[in-house]
Amino acid sequence: MTDKIKVDIRPYSRVVVDGVEQAPSRAMLRAVGFEEEDFTKPQVGIASTWSMVTPCNMHIDRLARAAGAGADDAGGKSVEFNTITVSDGISMGTPGMRYSLVSREVIADSIETVCGAEGFDGLVTIGGCDKNMPGCVMAMVRLDRPSAFVYGGTIQPGPGHTDIVSVFEAVGQRSADVIDDEQLLQVEKVAIPGPGSCGGMYTANTMASAIEALGLSLPDSSAQEAVSGNKLEDCRNAGEAVMAMIRSGLKPSDILSREAFENAMTVAIALGGSTNLVLHLLAIAAEAGIPLTLDDFTRVGARVPLVADLKPSGKYLMSELIAIGGIRPLMKTLLDAGLLHGDCMTVTGRTMADNLSDVAPYPEGQDIIQPLDQPIKPDSHLVILNGSLCPEGAVAKITGKEGSRFEGPARVYNSEESALQAILDGAVKAGDVVVIRYEGPRGAPGMREMLSPTSAIMGRGLGDKVALITDGRFSGGSHGFVVGHVAPEAAEGGPISLVQDGDMIAIDADNRTIELAVPADVLDQRRDNWRPPERRLTGLLAKYDRLVSSASRGAVTIPLDD
Repeated sequence: MTDKIKVDIRPYSRVVVDGVEQAPSRAMLRAVGFEEEDFTKPQVGIASTWSMVTPCNMHIDRLARAAGAGADDAGGKSVEFNTITVSDGISMGTPGMRYSLVSREVIADSIETVCGAEGFDGLVTIGGCDKNMPGCVMAMVRLDRPSAFVYGGTIQPGPGHTDIVSVFEAVGQRSADVIDDEQLLQVEKVAIPGPGSCGGMYTANTMASAIEALGLSLPDSSAQEAVSGNKLEDCRNAGEAVMAMIRSGLKPSDILSREAFENAMTVAIALGGSTNLVLHLLAIAAEAGIPLTLDDFTRVGARVPLVADLKPSGKYLMSELIAIGGIRPLMKTLLDAGLLHGDCMTVTGRTMADNLSDVAPYPEGQDIIQPLDQPIKPDSHLVILNGSLCPEGAVAKITGKEGSRFEGPARVYNSEESALQAILDGAVKAGDVVVIRYEGPRGAPGMREMLSPTSAIMGRGLGDKVALITDGRFSGGSHGFVVGHVAPEAAEGGPISLVQDGDMIAIDADNRTIELAVPADVLDQRRDNWRPPERRLTGLLAKYDRLVSSASRGAVTIPLDD
C-alpha cells in the first residue's frame, strides 16, 4: 500500500502568520479575535454578500456566521468578510440597472482581492441574488483554493401565489386598466414577504441549481428556503466541507470539466431556467480555462427536455418544488436516463453519482416535474439563434407556449425607457417585433435586463402577439417571445444597429435563425451612414466599457484567447 500524499493544509496562511518577521501580522489578527492556537489552524474566508440593499441578501449575515462556526468546529479558523451586492428588482428599468452585470465582475474581483491579500487557505462564498452568485463562483475558480458555494435560499411566496414578477406584470395591467391603483398597491405590499431570492425559476434559482450541478455546492443547497433551519445547517456543513477539502487538497480545478458544465446546462434546461445561465456559465468557464461556446448549449439542449412547470412560464414557485424534494430527484432521474455525467467530482469529495445514489423519487401525484417521456417541451427552451441580424448569436427563451416562429415589422427603440413608455402608452401593437438596442455589454454599458418591457407586454395582454429582441438581456422572470444577447451589439455596429421601423424581421426557433429582410445594398448604405451614439462615461462604467467582451463570450472583463 502506498502512503497518502501529504497535503499542506496551510499553504497560504503560513506565509502571513508564521515566523518572527510576521509578528505585525499576528498583532493585527489578535485585535480581531485570533487566539494563540488559531495561528496554527487553516484559515477559511467566509465571503458574505449580506446587505440591507435587497431582501435576497438581508439574512446572509446569519448564514455567514453559521458557515464560520462549521469551519471552526472542524478545526479551522474562519474569517468573515463582506462584498457588495446590488438589487436587480429595485434598479430594474432605471439607469442604475447598468451596474447589475458589472457587479458580477466587482464581486469576483473583490473576493479574489481579499483572499489573495489575507492568505486564506479555503473559502466559503454565500450568494443570494442574481449576479453575486456567479461572481462568487468566478472568484472561487480564479483562486482555485478549497472552496464551496452556498445559496442564500429562495423566498417564500406572497399571498395569492405572488412574487416580484407579479408586481412588474401588475404595472402593465394597470396601464391597460385591467386593475386599478388600489389593486396595484395591494400586490406591491404583499408580493415580497421576507428574506430570500425571487421565488420562480428565475436567475437566482437557476444559477443555484446550475452551481450544485457543477459540483461546487453541497447536495440540496440550491433547494432550500432562505429562512429555514435546513439552510442554516447547509451553511454549517459547507464550513466543515471546506475543511475536509483543505485536508484532501480538493480544489475547483479538480471538480470543473466540460462534463461538469454539461451537467449544469442539463439540470437548468430541464428546470426551465433563465437565459442568464448562458452568460454566466460562459463566464465561469472562461475563468476555469475550459472552452465553452454557444454551440455547446445547442448540442446539449437537443437531448434535454424541459420538464418543470415553474414560473415564469409555468405556474409553480421554487418553494413548492422544495416541498416535494427539490431538484435532487430530478437529477437522479436525469442520471438514470444517461443525461448526467455521474463520474464528475463534487465538493463532497464524492462523485455526482455517489451523491445521488440514495435519492428517492418525487411523490406520486405531483405535477410540478413531468416525466421525461411526457415533457413540456422535448428539447431546450434556451434556443441559440444565428442569422443576418445576429451573426455572433443570440439567446431566445422559447418554451413552446409562445409558438416557434414570429414574423413582423420592426418597432425600434434606442433605450429600454423609450420602449417601455411606448408599450405602456399603447404604441406597440399586436404583430410588432419590438427592437431595443444600445443596451448590450458596451452599449448600456452593462447589458441591462428588459424585465420592465417584457412584463408590460404580458400585463397588456400582448405576450403571444408581440416579439421582443434586444442586445441587452432578460431577467429570469421574463417570458413571452423574447430574444436577447444579440451579438454583435448595436454599440459595436452590429446589424441590430441598422434596423429601421417597418423592416421585416423573421424569428424561427425551429431553424434557430433571426433574419432581417433588408437588401444587402441597403444595409451597406445604412452602415456607411451609421455613427455610434456619443456617451460620457466615467468611473467604473468607463472601465467596464473598455474591458468587457461580447455577450457571446460571457461579457467577461478578463483577457480571452482569440
